[in-house]
Amino acid sequence: MTSLTRRDVLGALAALGLTPALPASLANAEEATTLGSPRPFSFDVLVAEAKTRAAAPYAPAPVRAAEVLETIDYDQHWKIKFRKDHTIQVGDGKAPLRFFHLGRYFKEPVGIYLVDGTEARPVLYAPDFFEIPSDSPARNLPRDIGFAGFRVMEPGGVERDWLAFLGAAYFRSAGELDQYGLSARALCIDVAMPTPEEFPRFTDFFFAASTESTLVIYAALEGPSVSGAVRWDISRGTEPGRKGVVMDMACRFFARKDIARFGVGTLTSMFWYNETNRNRAPDWRPEIHDSDGLAIATGSGERLWRPLNNPPRVMTSTFVDNDPKGFGLLQRDRNFENYQDDGVFYEKRSSVWVEPKNGWGEGAVQLVEIPTDDEIHDNIVAYWVPAKPVRTGDQVAVDYRLTWLSDEPNPPAIGRVVSTRIGMGGVPGQPRPKDVMKLVVDFEGGQLADFGQNEGVEAVVSASSGTVSGTYVLPVVGTGRWRAVFDFKAAGLDPVDMRLFLKAKDEALTETWLYQYHPDQYVATNAG
Repeated sequence: MTSLTRRDVLGALAALGLTPALPASLANAEEATTLGSPRPFSFDVLVAEAKTRAAAPYAPAPVRAAEVLETIDYDQHWKIKFRKDHTIQVGDGKAPLRFFHLGRYFKEPVGIYLVDGTEARPVLYAPDFFEIPSDSPARNLPRDIGFAGFRVMEPGGVERDWLAFLGAAYFRSAGELDQYGLSARALCIDVAMPTPEEFPRFTDFFFAASTESTLVIYAALEGPSVSGAVRWDISRGTEPGRKGVVMDMACRFFARKDIARFGVGTLTSMFWYNETNRNRAPDWRPEIHDSDGLAIATGSGERLWRPLNNPPRVMTSTFVDNDPKGFGLLQRDRNFENYQDDGVFYEKRSSVWVEPKNGWGEGAVQLVEIPTDDEIHDNIVAYWVPAKPVRTGDQVAVDYRLTWLSDEPNPPAIGRVVSTRIGMGGVPGQPRPKDVMKLVVDFEGGQLADFGQNEGVEAVVSASSGTVSGTYVLPVVGTGRWRAVFDFKAAGLDPVDMRLFLKAKDEALTETWLYQYHPDQYVATNAG
């Protein structure tokens, strides 16, 4: 991964088959699969092996046949098809497994093991797992080159995958609405730091026989700064109120050197534009994003909503907390009319919620926003950073639940932000004040619909710099929504952090809207 950028990795993830396929029959692979010799296995064994590796210098295996793999680009990769009759049935067909072929963007193979009790046996790669065209450079690879990753298909012969692991420590699910979008990562290291970001990778996967509703996957992880072991207990729509995909994760990491920024519960998404910055978008579609905001349930019980930005430069926002109840990147806008894309269906992209277990103590949720000029680049990262720095020899144990839904699993019974709009300040029909912008934030839900115009609803607005003026609120006729409106003039060109919520008397009626306003993206459009 050291020669690739984040955009290489995420672009390749989008291009290599993580989308629904055409219907076909599903065959059994018992006779087509060759297994290697068994090895002792348990999660404790996997953790102990990671600890042992971390005590030694990082020694990645050299990439085999690198020159040949380099020639297997997007087009060549698409032509290599997994043979359906080699599908591996885990848990009596409840989790059919298929594999990805190696190529230019995924040159390092992963081990695939099937667990039986206290033993695990490797699935031995052979070229006949794939239909390889006669003129494909893949025919020049060693016959034991290995697999790049895997995907889990729908059971019962449905030709559609709902879970995929491919590249570094990334994984993703189609979630509740059967549409891939953002990705998760086991961890992230040195995101948006002066030094290059590090991409640890899963090196081996172990599949246990699933129960009626749960698929168990284990993985070994390795990188220059860390070794680790991860367990997923994955269920789909089996719990009350949880219709999507639920992943209970146990992560055990061992640092082989000091790590400047160690992020867990990592989510990676894409935000190009929405109703807030639509005026700067060159595309014909009204909105393009996999997620439109970061939601946080703080340890003190406050609910925060931070709309995403496509900033003029890389920005890192830090939300300090103690024992957070959860956070996630959400896609709240589910209206097709606001996207108009019937090819990739942005209105169906999953929201993913991180729910800590056993208390995470002091630290911060960090949000990294990277400028982008297209929808093919995942430019949003959110994760938790412990307050205690991770040093050489440290052991980090993290347990949490990931839920892939259309919304967060337990939305609060308060008003929530549904849109953020920005335009010229001042009053229509009168001279507009120079460099003053009007911000309009709509809230919906909770008790808001029970209040009338003159029943004491107020907007509480603040900004880290600049001047807020002309604040007022009003119900939006016929919708049940309330709208907060205010004018703002920046004191300079530095980013401004804004805060807003609605209250009646001394009771908060809504979550807290947090917004990072970039004056240099707006003042030139409102020069007076």
